[in-house]
Amino acid sequence: MCSPCNRPASARPRGPEDIADVQQWLFLDTETTGLAGGTGTYPFLVGLAWWEGGGLQVEQLFMREYNEERSLLAALAERITERPVLVTFNGKSFDWPLLETRYRMTRRILPPVLRAHLDFLHPARNLWRLRLGSVRLSQLERHVLGWDRGPDLVSEFIPRIYLDFVRNGRADPLLPVFQHNQMDLRGLAGLASRILQLLGDEGEPSEDGLELYGVSRICERRGEVKRARKHYEQSLVCSLPIETGRAARTALARLAKRDGDLARARELWESAVGNSREGYEAYEQLAIYYEHEARQPGQALAITREALDKLRRASQLGAITAASHRRTSLRFQYRLARLERKAGHTLLDALDA
Repeated sequence: MCSPCNRPASARPRGPEDIADVQQWLFLDTETTGLAGGTGTYPFLVGLAWWEGGGLQVEQLFMREYNEERSLLAALAERITERPVLVTFNGKSFDWPLLETRYRMTRRILPPVLRAHLDFLHPARNLWRLRLGSVRLSQLERHVLGWDRGPDLVSEFIPRIYLDFVRNGRADPLLPVFQHNQMDLRGLAGLASRILQLLGDEGEPSEDGLELYGVSRICERRGEVKRARKHYEQSLVCSLPIETGRAARTALARLAKRDGDLARARELWESAVGNSREGYEAYEQLAIYYEHEARQPGQALAITREALDKLRRASQLGAITAASHRRTSLRFQYRLARLERKAGHTLLDALDA
């Protein structure tokens, strides 16, 4: 079965060549007899897809009755041997652990060895959760890919539909299950293409500030400091929510400091101070800067007192949790005491002179 989801031609993820080769990728999505997992849960439908001939080829392995499980697992093992890089959406937490359990339960078929497992749920969270809230695959299709899958089956109904089929043999109600599974595979392939475009070395430029912020965070985690700085700067040009903008500034300041660009770091910290985790990080970094780099302990002392005053007012207004207030206050109080001692010694030295 061929779906009109084009294979990415140039975008490639970081990693060994055999992982970056999309010809080795096997998209996988399961439909199961239960949503909680466990040894009593069976994957009765395993949807597989791969890029070939300019499109997406789809194959669905279906277990008509429970005694066909070994045949399904054996066929799946063969497909994974042919394409050993598994690609899923939340598959590391659900689909693959469930399949590994079923392989072990057979006591005859060893779980196939994966060369890699790429789970695109995690980059999707970084890229779009702030904008969309939900990162359900259907929501990402609609709001990121611009696709509308139309009427769709609610996942919670799928186990009951299959169990009814096992009891009465009526196959018609299963048709929407197969369609749902195919659409999930198509959505996963499209989402993978979009993420690779964003993260590729010549990534497609984005005008969405929150998306750029998500790309920046992923690049930073991957150690791509230059790209992370570039995209953080781009995200700040766009319209970001207040707290996200503050987080982007503190992250960018951290990278600028690492690169020795202290002037830019100071500018960012000054624009990020406020009542939030990142805001207090900015206060702390400014105090460190003025004490150790600018050699202005008096300014560092003033900033520390300002941070403590901000904490006090936030606590009175209930704008900070008791635990965060206590933990952050202790850190600044320790710095305040040390700076006051330092200022006292400086004054005595000046009088002695």
